[in-house]
Amino acid sequence: MFSVNRVTVRTAAAVAGLALAAAVARLIFGADAGWAFFAGSLLVLLAYHVRNLRRLLDWLSRPDPGAVPAASGVWDDAFALLYRRERHQTQERRRLARLMVRYGRAARALPDAVVILDADSRIEWCNEKAESRFAIDSRSDVGQPITNLVRQPEFVEYIAAGDYANPMRLRTTRGSGLTLSVQIIPYDDSQKLLLARDITQAERLDTIRRDFVANVSHELRTPLTVLAGFLETVRELRLDPDRARNYMGMMEDQASRMRRIIDDLLTLSALESAPEAPRDERISISRLLERLRADAEALSAGRHRITLDAQGDYDLLGAESEIAGALFNLVTNAIRYTPAGGEVRLIWRASEEGASFTVEDNGIGIEPEHIPRITERFYRVDRGRSRETGGTGLGLAIVKHALLRHQASLDIDSEPGRGSRFTARFPARRVVVAPASSGVAA
Repeated sequence: MFSVNRVTVRTAAAVAGLALAAAVARLIFGADAGWAFFAGSLLVLLAYHVRNLRRLLDWLSRPDPGAVPAASGVWDDAFALLYRRERHQTQERRRLARLMVRYGRAARALPDAVVILDADSRIEWCNEKAESRFAIDSRSDVGQPITNLVRQPEFVEYIAAGDYANPMRLRTTRGSGLTLSVQIIPYDDSQKLLLARDITQAERLDTIRRDFVANVSHELRTPLTVLAGFLETVRELRLDPDRARNYMGMMEDQASRMRRIIDDLLTLSALESAPEAPRDERISISRLLERLRADAEALSAGRHRITLDAQGDYDLLGAESEIAGALFNLVTNAIRYTPAGGEVRLIWRASEEGASFTVEDNGIGIEPEHIPRITERFYRVDRGRSRETGGTGLGLAIVKHALLRHQASLDIDSEPGRGSRFTARFPARRVVVAPASSGVAA
């Protein structure tokens, strides 16, 4: 191991050797020759050290790990030690560089926006999520204050306040708009980490949950209020038999309405909590279509023209009760929202590439702004009309969840005053060839 003591000892030994050689030269050639030999040897030793010191200084001014000087003697030990340290540092730098690359990739892969800020809240680095959510350019915006790029007043106040104990909620103004949970995390004397998580979907689900609680309370409160009023009237007034029967009939209607709401809620809850994959049982489409047509005619009671158009001798695989319930809800909606004298068409198309069941009517139709939300629980385009027709506001939510469990989708096409078209589309894996004995009725 190279050390200063070792250098000192070896240098002293070299000087002692020169002195001994000079003494021998003095005995042989005289005093002047001895001193001349000693002085010349010292100059050679000094030139050796000066030369190698100059090489060391030159290398230090332009360090190159691959070009460490080579020498002999004590300087060889020094340069060898320097080479080993440079090689170790080079390996350490490469290891740190690999770690930085890995950490950079990990930060870029995070679902959250990440921005590194300095003490003055200037951008030092950001990942792709931050670029898209805050409209930041990771190259040209480095060094820019974050508040120059994200200018919402609440965000600027949050940065200026310096109280980062709790996150803030920020709504972006770009595109369709996102809701972000933003928090600053100081992690050094001069650096801060800005994290922004997209909570748009969570906020939407929370809104749906609150709306659901409010809606179900409202839907049950109305029939309960009616029932309580009728019961109080029957208890406190003397009613003739006809009026009493009339009140009892209205009370029965309200009780039936509550029962339908509760039944639909239980059905929806069962669909949401059921295993992801339903049991694959063969559903005879020919029988199911005939049942749907018969149910539509019974519900219509002759007020509409009901037609069935079926093509494709294929059955479905899935839970028959769920599929039948979903398709029946589509048929029921068409009957309820189509005025008397209108037409409701049931259309089945199937091939080895997939199948679809369409309910088409020429009823009142739906305004475009309502279509994205009509599969939500208790969402109604016209609350008064829905109650008049006996709807619970849960039918299309049940349809959506039943179809999702079968990897199917629901397409909705409607035009106010011209009618609606609801189509349940089933993937190829849910379609099987029907037995030869069962043809699809047209």
